[in-house]
Amino acid sequence: MPSLQSTLDEEGVAAELAEGQRAISIAEFFEKNKHMLGFDSGARGLVTAVKEAVDNALDAAEEAGHLPDIYIEIEEVGDYYRLVVEDNGPGITAEELPKVFGKLLYGSRFHKREQARGQQGIGISAAVLYSQLTSGKPAKVTSRTQGSSEAKYFELIIDTDTNEPEVSVDETTTWDRPHGTRIELEMEANMRARSQLRDYVKHTAVVNPHARIELREPNGEFKAERATDQLPAETEEIRPHPHGVELGTLLKMLDATDSYSISGFLQEEFTRVGAKTATSVIERFADHHYGREMAWRTPGAHVDVDVESAVADAVANKGREATETFAAAVADRVAERERLAYHDLVEIVASAADAAEADTGTTFGDTVQEKAVAAAWNALRTDRDADLYALVDDATSTRKDDAVVESFAGRLSAKFDGDGDGSSKRDRVTRDALRGYVDRAADMTAERDDVSFGGTARENVVAAIWNVCRTVPDDPPNVQAIADDRDIASALLDAMRETDIIAPPTDCLSPITADLVRSGLEKEFDADFYASATRDAGVHGGDPFIVEAGIAYGGELAAEGGIELLRFANRVPLVYQRGACATTDVLKGIGWRNYGLDQPGGSGLPNGPAVIMIHVASTNVPFTSESKDAIANVPEIEDEIELAVREAARELKSYLNKRQSMQQRRQKQDVLSTVLPRMAEKLADVTEREQLEIDDSLARIMNNVLVERHVENGTVQLVVENHSGTNESPEVTEIVSAEPSAVSDGARVVEMDGEWFIKWSPEVGSDDESVLEYEVDGDASFDLDVTGVEREKLTNNA
Repeated sequence: MPSLQSTLDEEGVAAELAEGQRAISIAEFFEKNKHMLGFDSGARGLVTAVKEAVDNALDAAEEAGHLPDIYIEIEEVGDYYRLVVEDNGPGITAEELPKVFGKLLYGSRFHKREQARGQQGIGISAAVLYSQLTSGKPAKVTSRTQGSSEAKYFELIIDTDTNEPEVSVDETTTWDRPHGTRIELEMEANMRARSQLRDYVKHTAVVNPHARIELREPNGEFKAERATDQLPAETEEIRPHPHGVELGTLLKMLDATDSYSISGFLQEEFTRVGAKTATSVIERFADHHYGREMAWRTPGAHVDVDVESAVADAVANKGREATETFAAAVADRVAERERLAYHDLVEIVASAADAAEADTGTTFGDTVQEKAVAAAWNALRTDRDADLYALVDDATSTRKDDAVVESFAGRLSAKFDGDGDGSSKRDRVTRDALRGYVDRAADMTAERDDVSFGGTARENVVAAIWNVCRTVPDDPPNVQAIADDRDIASALLDAMRETDIIAPPTDCLSPITADLVRSGLEKEFDADFYASATRDAGVHGGDPFIVEAGIAYGGELAAEGGIELLRFANRVPLVYQRGACATTDVLKGIGWRNYGLDQPGGSGLPNGPAVIMIHVASTNVPFTSESKDAIANVPEIEDEIELAVREAARELKSYLNKRQSMQQRRQKQDVLSTVLPRMAEKLADVTEREQLEIDDSLARIMNNVLVERHVENGTVQLVVENHSGTNESPEVTEIVSAEPSAVSDGARVVEMDGEWFIKWSPEVGSDDESVLEYEVDGDASFDLDVTGVEREKLTNNA
C-alpha cells in the first residue's frame, strides 16, 4: 500500500499535517498526565488531595487574619472514598468560586512576590480533575463569605477541552460556619498511604502551631490543638532583587516599565536599589557597554615629550601671546595629574581655554579645542610603551627577563593603536577586549621569544591595566534602547550581578524561626539533643528565600538504620519524591563522619538515632514538578541548605564530643573509685593507721567540684570546693525538714508541704571554695541537689 508521502506532493503533505494540528488545553494535558500532579495512584492521590486542600485552607485563613480551624474527613463509600475538607477562611465569592475549583492555572498568588503555600493555582483544581476522572462525580463546594446570611453551594466539573468550569448546581444554602469553605470530593483511592497521610497532618501541625487541625479517617482520628494564638508574621509583596533576574525577565521588565532612564528603572522596578546603588550599577554597565578609557602616565622631566609645544603647533590664527598662554595652561594642568584618560584631557583643554580667554580676551572655540586635544593626546601616548612596561613588570614574576617584559609591553602597546592614526584615538577598551590584547601579546611572546606567560600572569596584567583605566563619562542609553538590544541588556544584567547589593528584605517571607524549629522537634521527638539554625535571606531568580534546619539526636529515636529526614517548603511537608529533592542531595554530599554520625562508604544519608529537618521559605519555591513534592537542584538554594545543616551539625558535633569526653571521664572515675579504696585499705594495713578518707582525694584527682555538708550545734555548712580549671556556677538546693534561720546572703528560701527549700547560686573560682550556711533548731533531715555542673564533674559528699 503506498504511503501518504508517495500519494501527495509536498504541499499536500503539509496541508494534510496542518489539518491535524490543534491547541491543547492545560486541563486536557493533565487529564492524560495526572501523575505529574501527584495523582499517580489511589494511595498517593488521596494524600495529595488532602495536601492541596489543607494548603489552600491555611493560606486563606491566614490572609484573612483568622486562626486556622481545619476539619478533614475521609469516608469509604462503596468503591470510592469521600474526602471532605472544611476551613474557617474568608470564603470565596460566587463569581470566583467556579474558577478557583474548576480551572487549572487560576489563582491570586502566582504573580505576587511573597511567601504562600499555593502558588500556581493548580493544586485544588487538580484534585477536582482527579476526582471526576476516577469517580465521574462532580466536586461539591460550599462557601460563605464573612457577613453573608447564606452560603453558596456549587456542584461542578472541569471541561478538559476548554479548561473551564462546568457548573451543574448553583444554589444558596445554610451552613453553620459563619465564614469559610467546604469541598467534598469522591475519588478512587485507598488507605495504603495512611502513615504518609498522618505524617503530613502531624508535621503540618508542627510547623503551623497556630492552626487547629482535625483528621477523621476510617481507622481512627488525629487532632492537633492550637498551641499559640499568634499568627505568622504578615508578609508583604516585594519587587524582584537585581541579583536573581535572568536576561529574558530583564528584557520583559525593560519593555513594560514606564521609566525612561536606567537609574529610574533600577530604583522603580527592583528592591534594595536606591540612587547610590543605581549609580554603582550604571558605572559597571558603562564598563561593559562602552569599556573604559586607558589613562596614560603623564610625562615627567625625564621624558622627551613637550605637550605645550604640541598644543601651540596645533593652534592657528590666535596670536602668539594668546596661543602661548593657552598652551602653557594646558601643559600646567596636565603636569598636575599622574595619569590622564582622553575625557580628562578634554576637560583640561576646555578649562585652559576659559582661563586663556579670561587672561587674553581671545576665544578658543570647539574646533580649536578639538585640535588641541588631539595634539596633546598624541603627545601623551608617545611614551605608552614605557608606561605599559612598568605596569607589566609590576604585575608579573620577577623571574621575567627585562627584555622579555619590554617585548611583551611593546606588542601590547601596538594593540592599542588598532586601525586608528593615534592622534584622536580614545583608547577605549572593554575588559574582555583587554584580555584579548593581553592573550595575543602573550601568545606572540611565547612564539617568538620562547617565554610563556601563564594564566595567572595574564590575569594579573589585565587587572593592573584595567585598574588604571577610567570609567567613561558618556550618558548611558535610555531604557527603550536597552530593551531593543539584547547585547546591551546583557551588559546591564552583568553589571547588576557584579554590584554589591544588600540582601532582599525578609518581610515577604514567614520563616518558622530557629526557636520554633527547635520547639517543634522537642514537641514531636523524644531526644537527648536538639539544635536549629535559620540562615539570612538568599536570592534565586529575583526571589528571596530563607533556609532553616534542625537536628534531634538520641533519646527514644531509632538507633538502627538511616536518619529520618523531614522536608518542608513554605511550612508545607514534602511527603513524596525524597530521592529527587535537593535537600536529600545536599545531605548525601556532607561528610557526616566529621559530625559524629555513621556514614557507610563516606557518602549518602547518614545512619543513627537522628532526625534532620529542613525548611525552605521563598516567594517562589522551585519545585521539580507540578506535584510540589521535591525542591529543584538550584545551586543558590543548595548552598544555603548545606550551610544551615552544617551550622546545626556543628552543635551536634560539640555535643557528641562532650558526651564522649564525659563518658571517658566516667570510666576513669569508675576505675579510680574502685582502685583508691583498695589502696587506702592496703596503706592502712601497712602503716597500721586509720584508713584515709578518699572522697576528697577523688575530687581533686578528677578536677571535680566537691560539695560537703558539716553540721555542728545546729549550724549547717555546705562547702563547695572547685578543683576544676575554670570558674563554676552551680545551683545548690538544700531541702531541710525544719525551718532554717540565719541563712547566708544570696539564698532564696521557699516552704512547701512542711519542707524548706534553700537555693544558692554561688560563683566559685578555680581552686577556690564557697561556704553556704544556715541554722536549724533540733533534729532535721537534709537532702541536697546540685545542678549547673555536669554529673561527671561533680562529687557530692553531702
